[in-house]
Amino acid sequence: MDMDIDPVAYIGAATRTVTTREHDGAPAHVVTAARTYDTDPQDLWDAITSAERLPRWFLPVSGDLRPDGRYQLQGNAGGEITACEPPRFLAVTWEYGGEVSWVTVELSADPDGGTRLALEHIAHVDEERWDQYGPGAAGVGWDMALMGLELHVSTRAAVDPQAAESWFASPSGRAFVERSSEDWGRASVASGTDEEAATAAARRTSAFYTGAAEPPA
Repeated sequence: MDMDIDPVAYIGAATRTVTTREHDGAPAHVVTAARTYDTDPQDLWDAITSAERLPRWFLPVSGDLRPDGRYQLQGNAGGEITACEPPRFLAVTWEYGGEVSWVTVELSADPDGGTRLALEHIAHVDEERWDQYGPGAAGVGWDMALMGLELHVSTRAAVDPQAAESWFASPSGRAFVERSSEDWGRASVASGTDEEAATAAARRTSAFYTGAAEPPA
């Protein structure tokens, strides 16, 4: 698959919001990424839930892929499927590194055509870590995944993991990460975060994802 990607075009196709709410009895940070795909809801639902299609743009998945079942993404998170209402709504726990957070995906018809996907990641994050990296810690990773989904849906081809890894190490890949981090920083400012603090967190997030030297605090 061609990985000649315009970072500005792909990042600009999504909207990002940052909020807080109480979840499971405690304050939580919520990051939401949404974008429209040029396909119908049933096809997009199949792309995000099928064990055969998920590895084409995300990761291989195993487990009991039905409500109350458990899933495991290869080398990444696992958890419980807490809600599954095809082709509209999916909710799972996101269990990784000894921590539990929650992910929901909602599909809806876009009035201008295609299918709108809204992904919400809810997490109990200690304030020190949130201040250090902000919403981009999770948001940049989801931007990467949603870009992979766009490539798969638009071409019907599988994303080559090695090509994707090489691309993210390229100047275009680093530009993608930096632009994503900046946009999550802007979403953080819109939620009420001090602009200087949000900008510094976005720079640290970019450094984390690209392996660059972390800027001074």
